[in-house]
Amino acid sequence: MRDPMFHRRAILIWHRFSIFGVISGMALVAGCATSVEQRGNLPSQDKIAEVHPGSTTKDEVIKILGSPSSVSIFNDKSWYYISRRTGQVAFFDPNVLDQQVYIVNFDDQGVVTVVDHKGLEDGKEIIPVARATPAPGRELSFLEQVIGNLGKFNGSASGTGGGSGTGNTHQTGRPD
Repeated sequence: MRDPMFHRRAILIWHRFSIFGVISGMALVAGCATSVEQRGNLPSQDKIAEVHPGSTTKDEVIKILGSPSSVSIFNDKSWYYISRRTGQVAFFDPNVLDQQVYIVNFDDQGVVTVVDHKGLEDGKEIIPVARATPAPGRELSFLEQVIGNLGKFNGSASGTGGGSGTGNTHQTGRPD
């Protein structure tokens, strides 16, 4: 016959492991949930309709749409209102779910010339080239660099040794 205390202990241990398993499973599922992030300033369609090319000024655009997300790098004639929504599962890279860009262009007097819209489908992925810019001249090894520098450093107080002087000197030590 089995010991009743052994049976109770076995049930208690099994119960603890099942609770631990359920909690671990819930944490695993919660960690894999998709998180969605919204970033940027996207004005509503009603606000965009209030901007009229040929008559709306920069000050009026700020009052209607607010400050832009970005301004053109080379001049302030293009304002960008950018919104981006991304989703990420656990530790994986985020995926772009939606992206909207409104571009407001101005003329030299600060009056709107055109309001353009670009979506996610208009974007192009840019893959940078992983190359190094070559330096002119011959590449020296570490050993060649060390040996080449041996004669350049000395304790001369005149400042003409080691190439640190400002003028050219002859063997006599006199400047040109």
